[in-house]
Amino acid sequence: MTAPIETSAASAEAQPEAVLQGVKASRIQGRSLGQIAWLRFRRDRVALAGAVVVVLLILLAVLSRPIQSWLGLDPDTPHQDLIDPSTTLPKGPMGGMSGEHLLGVDPKFGRDLFARVLEGSWVSLVVAFGSTLLSVAIGTVLGVVSGYYRGRVDAFVSRLMDVFLAFPLLLFAIAISASLQGGAFGLSGLPLHLAVLIFVIGFFNWPYMGRIVRAQTLSLREREFVDAARGMGARGPFVLFRELLPNLVGPIVVYSTLLIPSNILFEAALSFLGVGIQPPQASWGGMLNEAVKFYAVDPQYMIVPGLAIFVTVLAFNLLGDGLRDALDPRGR
Repeated sequence: MTAPIETSAASAEAQPEAVLQGVKASRIQGRSLGQIAWLRFRRDRVALAGAVVVVLLILLAVLSRPIQSWLGLDPDTPHQDLIDPSTTLPKGPMGGMSGEHLLGVDPKFGRDLFARVLEGSWVSLVVAFGSTLLSVAIGTVLGVVSGYYRGRVDAFVSRLMDVFLAFPLLLFAIAISASLQGGAFGLSGLPLHLAVLIFVIGFFNWPYMGRIVRAQTLSLREREFVDAARGMGARGPFVLFRELLPNLVGPIVVYSTLLIPSNILFEAALSFLGVGIQPPQASWGGMLNEAVKFYAVDPQYMIVPGLAIFVTVLAFNLLGDGLRDALDPRGR
C-alpha cells in the first residue's frame, strides 16, 4: 500500500502569483448605458445607413453656399440660352443635363436644379430643426410638470393639449403665414418667413411631445429612485430636473428624430401652397409648386425635389427607428 500524501493548509491554498503566472492581468471594464445603446445601434445596418445619409444631408445643407461658389453655380441665375423659346423647355435630353448642370435646369428660366436643391436643403433643415427644438422644449417642460404634479396642474395641461390638437393646423398656418408676408416684428423677407414657419410648426406641434413625456413621467414618478429623492428632502424642481429629465432623454431623442421629417413635410406643404418660403428663394416645396405646370412635359423638374424630400424623410425615419430599438430593446 502506498502512504497517503500529506498536504498542508498553506500549500493547498492557491497562491496569487502561481495563478497569474503567464496570464496577462486585465481589468474588467463596465459599459455605460450609452455604450450599450451604441453597440445595439451599430448592429442595425439599416439604421446606420440612415444615420450616414442624415449626416451627409446636414453637411450638404451647411456647406451649400461654399459648394455653390466652388462649382460656380447660382440658384437664381437664369440661363435663357438653354431654353427653347418655342416650348419654354430645356434644350437637349434629360432636362438639359450636362457637365455644367448635373441635374439639368428648370423650364422657362433655365436655373440650375442642383444649385436650387442645395439651396433648398438648408431652408428645409433650418425650419425642421428650429420647429422641432421649439416643440421639444415646450412639450418636455409641460409634459413633465403635468405628469409629476398631477391634480389640477395635470388637468389644466391636458385640456390645453386637447385645445391645441383641435386646431386645424394647416388652415391656421396658412392664415398666419399669409397675413405676415409683408413684414412684422422688425423682420422681412427670408428671415421673416423662416421665423413664421418655425413658430407656427413648432408652437402648435408641442402637444405630441407633451403627451409622450407626460406618459413616461407618470410611470417614472412611482419608481424607487424618485421615492428616495423625496425621502432625502428633495423638492419638486430638483426631482423634475435632476431625477426625471435624465431618464426621459431616450424617449425625447427618439421622438425628436421622428418629428423632424414630419416638420420637413409640413414646411414643404406650406411652400407648395405658396404661403411658406417665397420665390425667388429656392425651397423643395416651392420647386414642386413650380413643377406642377411642367410635370407632363418635363417630369424631371418634379422628380428631383420630390426625390430630395423622399430621401431626407426616409433617412430620418430609419434613424429614429434605429434609435428607438437601441435605447429601448424591450419595446421592439
